[in-house]
Amino acid sequence: MKELEVTCPCCQARLTVDVLTSKVMRTRLPEAEKARDPWAAANEKVRDRTAQTTDKLDRALGDEKSKDARLDDAFEKARDKWRRDQEG
Repeated sequence: MKELEVTCPCCQARLTVDVLTSKVMRTRLPEAEKARDPWAAANEKVRDRTAQTTDKLDRALGDEKSKDARLDDAFEKARDKWRRDQEG
């Protein structure tokens, strides 16, 4: 069986064609080719992890900045409740 590998001019997919039957035996999409590159996959994972870490850090810093206000509100509510309980 003799095969020929060609690239589709429209979608850049790699097609493996049987020369005797003229049938497409295999198709590899461009994304599949990129996924086979271990360096590209590792680089993408690191990039995603870095972005996630930055988002987590930003959320944590926002929570920390608003912590004083949240604690002050909770303290005021507890004090008001205590005063109402003392009066009634």
